[in-house]
Amino acid sequence: MINLDHYEIILASQSPRRQQLLKDMGFKFKVIVTDVDEIYPQEMPVLEIPVYLAEIKANAIANELKENTLILAADTIVTIGNKVLGKPRDEADAFDILQKISGRMHKVITGVCLKTSLKQKSFFAESNVYFRHLSDEELNYYITNYKPFDKAGAYGVQEWIGYVGIERIEGSYFNVMGLPTQMLYKELINF
Repeated sequence: MINLDHYEIILASQSPRRQQLLKDMGFKFKVIVTDVDEIYPQEMPVLEIPVYLAEIKANAIANELKENTLILAADTIVTIGNKVLGKPRDEADAFDILQKISGRMHKVITGVCLKTSLKQKSFFAESNVYFRHLSDEELNYYITNYKPFDKAGAYGVQEWIGYVGIERIEGSYFNVMGLPTQMLYKELINF
């Protein structure tokens, strides 16, 4: 276990999944979140989008930086081809998004930004997720019972739909949850 006790770690994310993963990794941290517009240039390559958004989140709370503060910010996107599938606005939008990924492979990309008063390191992880074809009834059941409106791609891998719908994942499972834990740990060792 790496020792980061000399840092006050700030997680710039209200995601309960990220908070749980970081806690399960053994880190002590506090959560500070400011509202930022998750807007990116339309011509930006999809692999750059989550890093760009993570950096915006880190910079939004940079005024909290003291000499011993380490900000950890992250953003996750779901893509099919070059199309980003965001968080659903409502049930109809969630259904539409889930229909797009049903029976297909999509990518989950998480960007992470580590920032102190002296340096900044950003990186991303990419996972390919393969869903079996899901019926309209299954999609409606999931949306009604799990209300995935705070999740990119309209689903949580750790929920019912992940159990019954995902055939395989190439890459980090935890990246699909929202934080590439193994890569983060490696980057923290080198930070």
